[in-house]
Amino acid sequence: MSNDRSRGAALAAPSSTEGESQTREPWYDRLLQALHLKPRDSLREGLEEALAEPDAGESGLTPLERVMLKNVLGLHKVRVDDVMVPRADIVAVSNDTNLGDLLKLFRNAGHSRLPVYGETLDDPRGMVHIRDLVDHIAAKAEPTRRSPAAAAARPTVPAEGEVVADATVVPRPARRPPVRLPRALDLGKVDLSTTLAAARIQRPVLFVPPSMPAIDLLVRMQATRTHMALVIDEYGGTDGLISIEDLIEVVVGDIEDEHDVAEAKQVQRVDGEDDVFVADARTPLAEVSEATGVDLVAAVGDMAEEIDTLGGMIVTLAGRVPSRGELIVGPGDLEFEVLDADPRRLKRLRFHKGPARISTVVPLALPPPTPTPAPETPHP
Repeated sequence: MSNDRSRGAALAAPSSTEGESQTREPWYDRLLQALHLKPRDSLREGLEEALAEPDAGESGLTPLERVMLKNVLGLHKVRVDDVMVPRADIVAVSNDTNLGDLLKLFRNAGHSRLPVYGETLDDPRGMVHIRDLVDHIAAKAEPTRRSPAAAAARPTVPAEGEVVADATVVPRPARRPPVRLPRALDLGKVDLSTTLAAARIQRPVLFVPPSMPAIDLLVRMQATRTHMALVIDEYGGTDGLISIEDLIEVVVGDIEDEHDVAEAKQVQRVDGEDDVFVADARTPLAEVSEATGVDLVAAVGDMAEEIDTLGGMIVTLAGRVPSRGELIVGPGDLEFEVLDADPRRLKRLRFHKGPARISTVVPLALPPPTPTPAPETPHP
């Protein structure tokens, strides 16, 4: 009896190799075959190695498809704070803003959704969608419909071509009924001084931590049908904003609609000047390094992990937010002039490469270079 049971168990339990082949998806085997690869233990490793190798056209994938596949495989490494809009760039609206000002803000901002706050941005109340605003205005401007009783009480006047005699009406020849056009909206009935809170057109918004994986937020947005989330820091303050479009752009690249204005390059060379540039303070250090030939990432040393942008480098190394018109000496013989700034952040900078031309400058607190030890002189 025991031998029969053991024999039956052996027949019922497939080998590990057979189990792996059964759990592997057929499309994966076909993909590996198209890429001329052997099956591997990890699906991710096999795809990443295949996409990293130079393509001679044997895989049948276009360069765009290869880039998108790489982005999909790397999505699990992307966090919310990697793609969010920083707090300083958030366009938001107060809860007590009237509908007229809200229309102007939507027009100037060019967004379809805006976060709503109470007293400050750290007191978020939700978001408002431009479609809800238009629906509210259209509903208020809807013309008043006449009641059936009023329509029945309206006196009937014989139409042209009808003969009335002895209470007998001879109808005129039948005609096609007239087309009823929708009645025009009466926008004068809309009170644009109504506040956003009184209009009750707000929608809920998601609140997520900066460390949340981007792919988890994408799944949550799909499940809740909410396309905007506010990033909240550990102290409960608003750290940034992220939309479902920001997450999709991680995979497919920048998405622009009919109303988006093409942005100019963030680092621009000044006409007629040698090695003089103007840049947005949010320009990544890599772009500035490419334009100037100065490796700024290496120049800031260990602080490179905390600095992503040109403005962040200036503020971090100077220990404060420089004022407009202030001149600062940077690494690699670069001199910076603050063209636009507010008390919270830098906005635009002008800088040049070359020997110092300005006497009144504030040098940055760069880490000192590592001294090269002098060769020892042998004693006689």
